[in-house]
Amino acid sequence: MPSPDFLSCESPIAPVEFDAPRQSQQGLHAIGSGEAATQLLLLPSSATNRSLTALIPLDSQTLGRVEALVRFWRSCHGRPVPPDTRMTIQQRRRLRLMMQATDGRKNGASYREIATAFYGTVRVVSNPWKTSSLRDTVIGLVKGGGSLIAGGYLQLLRHRLRT
Repeated sequence: MPSPDFLSCESPIAPVEFDAPRQSQQGLHAIGSGEAATQLLLLPSSATNRSLTALIPLDSQTLGRVEALVRFWRSCHGRPVPPDTRMTIQQRRRLRLMMQATDGRKNGASYREIATAFYGTVRVVSNPWKTSSLRDTVIGLVKGGGSLIAGGYLQLLRHRLRT
C-alpha cells in the first residue's frame, strides 16, 4: 500500500519492478524482480510510484516477517542482501533431495534407482541393498518429500524459534 504522507518525508525509492503481476480481490499480487525475489501484495488503490508501507502482524511469526522485510528493503536500495536464515545449507540440500526423490518415486523409479541417481552405481552396489544405509536414506527422503507435498511445506515459511 502507498505510504501515507505523514509517515515519510523522503522521496520514494525507485519504483519496484514486478514480474507477472496478477490482479485479485485482495489487490495486485506480484513478485519483485530485484536481487531478493520477494512476493508482494499491493492493496487496492496502491500506487507503485510512491513509498511503500509494510503491514506486519504482531504474532508468533513477526521476527521472520521483519527479517524478510529487511532483506526486501536492502534489495530495493541496492545493498547486499543477507541470506535467509530459515534454513541452513544442509536443510536446503536435504529439501532438494526430498523433492527429487519423491518426484522420481511418483514417476515409477525404484528406491534403488533413486539411490543410484543420487549416489552413483559404485556406492549403491558396494553394500547389500536390503541392509544398505543408502536404502534407508532414500526411503526417508521419499517419506519426507511426501510430507512436504501433503502440506508440511508451510513449515518452511516459518522462522525457527530459539528457545
